[in-house]
Amino acid sequence: MKNSIILLIAILVSVTSINYAQEDTRDELRIGPKIGVNYANVYDSKGQDFEADPKLGMALGGFVAIPLGTLVGIQTELLYSQKGFRGSGNILGLNYEVTRTTSYLDVPVYFALKPSRYFTFVAGPQFSYLVSRKDVFNSSTTTIEQEQEFENDNIRKNTLGASMGIDFNLNPIVIGARTNWDLQENNGDGTSSTPRYKNQWIQLTMGFVF
Repeated sequence: MKNSIILLIAILVSVTSINYAQEDTRDELRIGPKIGVNYANVYDSKGQDFEADPKLGMALGGFVAIPLGTLVGIQTELLYSQKGFRGSGNILGLNYEVTRTTSYLDVPVYFALKPSRYFTFVAGPQFSYLVSRKDVFNSSTTTIEQEQEFENDNIRKNTLGASMGIDFNLNPIVIGARTNWDLQENNGDGTSSTPRYKNQWIQLTMGFVF
């Protein structure tokens, strides 16, 4: 994952170092794929003796930007997005560490403000569907790895959130930066072994416009 970040940064530096005239495409339909990384954690967590640290994940999908004129528009995306956290806690006096990776399908629907041909501000609601969860549990006595798809009413599979950020338009490359957070809890029971929480993550992506 660190190599992916280095590669993304190297491509960004290479693209932005090119000085060329760019056509204004703000009033054109824009569509394309995008790939990047999430730096994810949780907030508003509820679990006895539970603390969480951030982790890296993958983001992969595509986008459609629909103009409503030169200065405004609607942009929607469909992303396979990995979130989660690295956590620690205590069960019956036994310290443990857990790395949780949650895989979602994220669908943000943005209002887009385009004051310049070179950058676009976006903000709007985001709908997330939980696909799977993988936990790696470590203690002084055992290591357990568990991966599952959910048919559990105690786990929220559909989550409403919010997202905002900026796109840098370097046609045909688009560099995107987002901050995202859940508005609903994951519906866990809030114990030390299953903390109740909301996801939050920062996302950096690179897209290609067709």
